[in-house]
Amino acid sequence: MLMVAGLGFRAQCDVASLRAALNAALDAAQQSHGRPITLTALATATDKATHPALLQLAAELQLPVTPIHLPQLASQTATPSVHVPARYGAHSVAEAAALAAAAMTVQAEPVEAQLLAQRHTSPDRMATAALAFTENTHP
Repeated sequence: MLMVAGLGFRAQCDVASLRAALNAALDAAQQSHGRPITLTALATATDKATHPALLQLAAELQLPVTPIHLPQLASQTATPSVHVPARYGAHSVAEAAALAAAAMTVQAEPVEAQLLAQRHTSPDRMATAALAFTENTHP
């Protein structure tokens, strides 16, 4: 399965918070679909893509980071969030980044991505993670 994890987080976030949010999303997806999930990339807003905690997590998981430009984030259909600044479209950065990145992974023609796991928040509320896949790679 082609799967992208979208991540949203605060500037003071550390890798443990990112890992906790990602693990929560992965656990939920695996429980609902009954099989392991293999990630192909991590995604976030362009202005967060070089955050040290994200780069550390990407290195640990040996996954690329896909930066998503603000207009792409804002154009996604994602859950509204009162905590997300308007520059991100006022909705979940994690969900929007996952959807945008998953749709970009198929080169042949534009496809619509779907959420497999809505956003999950780390216990310290510093990070969120969501999972998306493309239609032609159903779970």
